Amino acid sequence: MAAIRWVLGRIILLLDFLTTPRGIKRPEQQQALLDQQTSKLALYQYAACPFCVKVRRAMKRNSLKVETRDAKRNELFRQELLEGGGKVKVPCLRIVEESGDVKWMYESSDIIRYLEGKFVAAA
Repeated sequence: MAAIRWVLGRIILLLDFLTTPRGIKRPEQQQALLDQQTSKLALYQYAACPFCVKVRRAMKRNSLKVETRDAKRNELFRQELLEGGGKVKVPCLRIVEESGDVKWMYESSDIIRYLEGKFVAAA
């Protein structure tokens, strides 16, 4: 089973690489402001997780620079995810709000809807 998962993971990564979407071109100042706003976000993910790939592709398509944290290979990130979000499940978006409160959002579709609603529609 592990071998099948490994092979499927490599296929997912290859297809993602070969079909990477192009990002939105924005004026430099507008992109810099957007980058500053998204610097308060972190995506906890696994490289070959299909739902994580879905979120990363949406980030790329919308030119959103969000830090990615590999919770599979980095024990510190895995522990942060468990302690902050309450479970080791990916993808998970860590959101530091203006007030300093931290929210954890699971589910790829919810994450994409949040990112596009907050950063793309407003841009």
